[in-house]
Amino acid sequence: MTPATHSSSPSLSSSSSPSTRADIDYDVLIVGAGLSGVAAAHHLRERCPTARFAILESRSTMGGTWDLFRYPGVRSDSDMFTLGYSFRPWHSDKSISDGQTILDYIRGTAQASGIDKTIKFGHKVTGANWDSQDACWTVQVQRTEGNVEIETRYTCKFLYMCSGYYDYDEGHAPRWPDMEKFKGRIVHPQHWPAGLAYADKRVVVIGSGATAVTLVPAMADTAKHVTMLQRSPTYIFSLPARDKIANTLRKWLPSTLAHRLIRTKNVLLTMYLYNRARRKPEETKRLLIRAAGKQLGPGFDVDKHMTPRYNPWDQRLCLVPNADLFKAVRAGKASIATDEIECFTETGVRLRSGQHLDADLVITATGLKLKMLGGSVISVDGRQISLGDTVSYKGMMYSDIPNLASSFGYTNASWTLKAELIAQYVCRLVNHMKANHYDVCVPRLRDNEMGSLPAVDLTSGYIQRASNILPKQGLHKPWKYHQNYLLDLASLRFGALSDGVMQFERRPMTTVRLKREAQEHA
Repeated sequence: MTPATHSSSPSLSSSSSPSTRADIDYDVLIVGAGLSGVAAAHHLRERCPTARFAILESRSTMGGTWDLFRYPGVRSDSDMFTLGYSFRPWHSDKSISDGQTILDYIRGTAQASGIDKTIKFGHKVTGANWDSQDACWTVQVQRTEGNVEIETRYTCKFLYMCSGYYDYDEGHAPRWPDMEKFKGRIVHPQHWPAGLAYADKRVVVIGSGATAVTLVPAMADTAKHVTMLQRSPTYIFSLPARDKIANTLRKWLPSTLAHRLIRTKNVLLTMYLYNRARRKPEETKRLLIRAAGKQLGPGFDVDKHMTPRYNPWDQRLCLVPNADLFKAVRAGKASIATDEIECFTETGVRLRSGQHLDADLVITATGLKLKMLGGSVISVDGRQISLGDTVSYKGMMYSDIPNLASSFGYTNASWTLKAELIAQYVCRLVNHMKANHYDVCVPRLRDNEMGSLPAVDLTSGYIQRASNILPKQGLHKPWKYHQNYLLDLASLRFGALSDGVMQFERRPMTTVRLKREAQEHA
């Protein structure tokens, strides 16, 4: 799959061939059957009961991120009372949960409501073209039947991208000198081999992000020793894996009421801590570093290994449940090295300082590779669109791209909070257009408006590396990308649809529209 910045796009003509199937018309096509896609389908079914929709999933299973990642210890880095769905309460007593339990939860949610039956597996969206005359998307899909590549084309009124924001095919994998000399094994966590043995082995985990701080304590009990090798420190903080307040409320209150109270508590607490960190970065920095130092014990070089060069929330904070990483380091099962790699050797990694880290296994937890809209090529009337040239509308649509929304969650809170708000807004749009016989909804910049700021305001490497494919944001709403649930709640749930920016249009009756009318009245 390739980013939406390529210089050429695949043909989306309607001509038929032996490998091309007939068009199938939907009101909404959802791309992606992960956390966001299931939420989108649920809200469409509940709020737009007459809408015809389907979910296109490129992989053979559902679950998205939680099905893809299989490395040891994979877990949530947000509390499950907000990462879980508002419409299906999280019932486990663990607020920070393992990946398999989250995957089971997503699949169970889809199966309970029959959403799983709307998923077309093995359907990889490679491109989509908006036809202004017929007011519809033609979506190009590739799939395999046996050894034959099948090209399928679907049409839809509204295209809803829930495919996440990173490349499922490959992660970010930098190269270092002499990697080929290393006689051990090098593994990227995104492609964790089944049955990988690391018992009694010396392991070096390169990285200091969420994946690295998860892997190190998960492997430390079995491996001979695990070293987290970081080029620079990250803010790492500990929270209990179980939320005592939440479990007490669920013990004494009805399930639905308890869920709402817990969810509200966690939303407000997360917002408060984030805003406090941004208002008082030096104070927050001292608190985080002091807390880490206390848990790592006396003698640990906190200044070197736990003091980042940036302010809290310039990059995402890393959560460790029950201080598991700190406990592994303090017990001597794991260690942290802060240095740069000079080269690989036959037996490990040599650092710029001259230190040599012996290793039998090296894990390159070096981050994600971003890929917007699942890598599909988007065009309007045959003209390819680069998202890097667009401005984000309410963090979910793009300037001058009609009838398309994408699910992009929060970077400072649970992804699902924003994903559900977007799903509810899309339902409002679909119902509004149907009630008023509109064919088109498109956000348009006014003459004096422009987008000059990056839509994602983080200095993380994976964001900076993808700056050319990310949309921009403006200085004022609705072009400003809020990282604030309450502001988005007001805007997406209760704000006016006709805000002077979102334009609604009707089209003359065409063959495609006549076909739609016939289907709707069949």
